[in-house]
Amino acid sequence: MTAPLPESELVGPTVEPAGTDGRRASSATWRAFRRMPLGMASLGILLVLILISILAPLLAPYPASYGTDVLSPPNPTNWFGTDALGRDVFAEVIWGTQQSVLVAVAASVIAILFGTLVAVVGAYVPKLDTVISVIVDLTLSLPVLPLMILVAALAGPSTSTLILVVAAFSWPEVTRLVRSQALTVVKLPYIDAARLMTRNHLWILGRHVVPAVTPVIVVSVVVTASRAVLSAAGLSFLGLGDPTTWSWGRILYEAQQSGAMVSAWWLTLFPSLAILALVLSATLLSIAYNDARNPRNHER
Repeated sequence: MTAPLPESELVGPTVEPAGTDGRRASSATWRAFRRMPLGMASLGILLVLILISILAPLLAPYPASYGTDVLSPPNPTNWFGTDALGRDVFAEVIWGTQQSVLVAVAASVIAILFGTLVAVVGAYVPKLDTVISVIVDLTLSLPVLPLMILVAALAGPSTSTLILVVAAFSWPEVTRLVRSQALTVVKLPYIDAARLMTRNHLWILGRHVVPAVTPVIVVSVVVTASRAVLSAAGLSFLGLGDPTTWSWGRILYEAQQSGAMVSAWWLTLFPSLAILALVLSATLLSIAYNDARNPRNHER
């Protein structure tokens, strides 16, 4: 569910210090990205999903406890049909978008912050790097899905538990990616010059190291968020999600529990398409952004 990310695909070929050159490179990256239709389309889909999650109360009423029209296929009244209790699937998908985006954003932010902190500190302090590398390699070698199920089952189903469980098993991938870039940055001449100018190591990390690895962090945010959606949907489908809040995984779980998953195709189609749209667009966006960072694409 959370396989390690390929370093060769996500780590850029160049590292530039913060400042004018960094801003110029960012501008060139954006110009190259705008020339990629697939990347712009993926960005648009993600923005639409985020907008839907924000405007969910205006787009559809919160799904009722039950309805009178049970297992009705898509029609002009219920665009996505109804479930085994007569609830509107369209409203469930809309409100599920809010929950899925919340889990994805919160889990990825926690994983990015902790993973980046561990990565840059480890790269900057060689004595800690060995210990951090062993911990990361050990964590990545563990069977993630069974451990996620175990922790979620012991902690109890809730949104906060879902966020913390997904974040706890996502940060090692972020650390591995950012560390590979940070190890290159800390050996550059301007980092040695900064060490001669000041003994404030936090200032060096915040002013020079972190800005230099920011492109990798941006890619990690997008990819981690998409995998957080898959992990959260998988746990919810297994009945370990928040039972009081609608999510795409909960729609699939209730369709399976009611026995209507096979006969009522719309119960699985629409939430699955929503998951596919978010994960696929996030993955394509990260690939397009990584390609746009390549200096060879800046002059095209």
